[in-house]
Amino acid sequence: MANRSRKLTPKASKVNKPHTGAMKRVAKKPQKKQQRGSWLSSTLAIAILLSSASLIMAFAWISVLFIFNPDQVSWLNKILPAWAQIPLGNHERPQSLKQIQLDLSKKKQIIGKSLPLHQDAENSFLLPVFQQRANCQSNCEELVELRVYQRSQELEFKSRSENYYYLATQLPVTGPEEAFVISPLLDGRSEPQDISIYLPLTEVQRFEDGTPSPGVWFNLRGQRQQGTGAIAYGHIVYYNPERTNLLQMLSWTSPNGQLPKWQQVTGNNTKELVVDQTVGLEPYLQVYQVKPLKLFFKPIQLEVVSLQLPALKDSAYQNALSIARSGLWTPAFKWLKFIQKQRKRVLPEAAQAQMDLIRLHSQLTKIQADKNWASPSQQALADLIDGRWEKALQVFEASPHHNAQEIVTLLKADKNRLWNRTAAALRVNPNQQKVQAWAALILAVQRGEGYANSWLKTQPKITEDNLAYIQGLLKRLNGGVTKSRISSTHPSQIVGTVQPITQVNSTEWLQPNSTADLKLIDNQVWYQVEVSAFNDGKRWLNSPFENLNPPKTFPAKFFWETLGISSDPAIQIVVWLPNGEQQITTAAIKAVQLQGKIFRLLVASPKILENQNDVFQRRPLALTNAALEWVQPSPITLQELHQQNPQGVKVMLSSVWQSLQQSGEILPGAIPSFEQMQEKLGDWPVQVIDLTNNTQPEIILTISAAAIASLNQSTPEIQGENTKLTRNRTIILSDSNEVIYTDFKGNYRQRLSAIAKLSGVQSLALLVENADKYSLKRWSQKTQRFE
Repeated sequence: MANRSRKLTPKASKVNKPHTGAMKRVAKKPQKKQQRGSWLSSTLAIAILLSSASLIMAFAWISVLFIFNPDQVSWLNKILPAWAQIPLGNHERPQSLKQIQLDLSKKKQIIGKSLPLHQDAENSFLLPVFQQRANCQSNCEELVELRVYQRSQELEFKSRSENYYYLATQLPVTGPEEAFVISPLLDGRSEPQDISIYLPLTEVQRFEDGTPSPGVWFNLRGQRQQGTGAIAYGHIVYYNPERTNLLQMLSWTSPNGQLPKWQQVTGNNTKELVVDQTVGLEPYLQVYQVKPLKLFFKPIQLEVVSLQLPALKDSAYQNALSIARSGLWTPAFKWLKFIQKQRKRVLPEAAQAQMDLIRLHSQLTKIQADKNWASPSQQALADLIDGRWEKALQVFEASPHHNAQEIVTLLKADKNRLWNRTAAALRVNPNQQKVQAWAALILAVQRGEGYANSWLKTQPKITEDNLAYIQGLLKRLNGGVTKSRISSTHPSQIVGTVQPITQVNSTEWLQPNSTADLKLIDNQVWYQVEVSAFNDGKRWLNSPFENLNPPKTFPAKFFWETLGISSDPAIQIVVWLPNGEQQITTAAIKAVQLQGKIFRLLVASPKILENQNDVFQRRPLALTNAALEWVQPSPITLQELHQQNPQGVKVMLSSVWQSLQQSGEILPGAIPSFEQMQEKLGDWPVQVIDLTNNTQPEIILTISAAAIASLNQSTPEIQGENTKLTRNRTIILSDSNEVIYTDFKGNYRQRLSAIAKLSGVQSLALLVENADKYSLKRWSQKTQRFE
């Protein structure tokens, strides 16, 4: 066993101990495989790291874009499911023009004509947005918003056939308040409004060449009818390309209908914005300069050139600005040119701007004064406004007596504009004889000759010769100024009904001189005027006069001052002839009477034509010269109105027919079809004008007796009789086609005689003749009716 064991051992050992070289070869093969696997692992790891880094950077960049410009990553929404869509915050997807129009139409809005913001209108533009006003008949689109659109630069949208735009910014728009628009006409004498009324803006205009840059300027404007003219108004809007925003810079109004314009006014290179607020011969221009602001979203502002604070601490310069503020533009400019010459150096920028503003006004007043006016009063007014005192006196002295009375009327109606000029001129130089003369003339006309003489004697250094000369001028006023110690600072504005009176008891009437007898001269007769309304210098008072409480002492003086008749007691009596023409007679107010709530005037007048037998003839009307201004809108036919507002005319004709039936003017029965009514009424004239002060015109339909008679199915003989027994009737429909005034009230004698503009009142008034008197009715915003 032992031997066998020894033999086996070497075999075993032979098997277990391989060859050394073979072992080396076997050991090298696994090492290469490990190296190759390690390299692959490293490469894969690096690739993964690089990919991850790229993805991280991509996601980081997308995140940055999403935060600062979400529109740039809107393309991801194409590959993301609905639940994972990226919210774009306030940004919307770009739209084509058709899509923009469709979206706005869903809001019942209308797009206007787009205006370019740059040379290439396809890249960006301003889009006005309008809205239809409710219950409107003409010019009904009102501007409600401005939008700026910019073309999308994404490849997704640039590759399409249509242009796509982003909404870059928008600005809601509301028109200016009516009180602001008409303020230049009222001269601080307006009655307070019950509610604020905002007037519509209807047009958008881009200012073209010469505007300050960078940026684009726009004018949003509207128009309001005022009597026979139109007031223009609006906003100035600026587009700032650096901030991509719209800014409303200022509101403007122009009583003469002129639009703002950019022009070179001051000495710098940038043009100024000029707003013309001239009223009549009184020039008034507002000049705005573009000034920088340290605000991020509003880097500039429009600053008005003001004369309130003198730009130089120089007494002569301050005096020049003082007379310029009073309206003496040309004398002020001459004075400033002298100051500039004396200084021998360039004026500061602010002082130069003030001087240029005065020069601009002076150019206008000089042009007016250089014209040859047919009317002496207009010639004198143009000379006085330009500071040509001596020339204006020559016009007054050279005028015949009846022409001089025109100048008296001019001075009487002055609302301190001329007086302020004389006061300012005398303040800086009291020794101006011609200016003293005009100041005395104004005082004599408005406050009496005695007051004027007293004022003259208080003037420093006035010589006896100058005093005698001016008092001689005052004597020329004797025909136009009542010698009265009672002062009155406002012209008389009275409306009333003329009534005959058979006997006059002087104890029943109040007169300035209680000891004087009431006497008639030169074939005059007595009439009494029942006052319907009058202006006390502050507001209009209407009959019945519940709060007219005269003092117990000197009641006549109170009435003369309140009525404004101390300087001019004249009143006109208007009589309508059978052919419709007016016959006007001038009467004189001699006394007054207040019985309960009824206020009467006693007037002496040549005998007027009266038709006592014709109950349908208009009653005589009494009114003073400054009381009111007749307003006569141009008529159009119902057929023409139907083309402008078909739906409104349909409703209106139905209302008119019902009113005619209810009043018994036409036979009762079923209302005809619209076509039948249009055939019968289509040629009837109508007038369109704003009576309710809401900027929307009302429709006034005045129907003659013959037209009413023709609607009845009767013989020509009966129609002729009906014509004789019927007067013209008027019906007024609001912009919502509701009847707001009608003369169709059975046998009740009421007739609309005229439409008038009252002094110092914003809304128009109806002059209505009732059974025994006239009354003035104005629209009330509170009660929504004429009162």
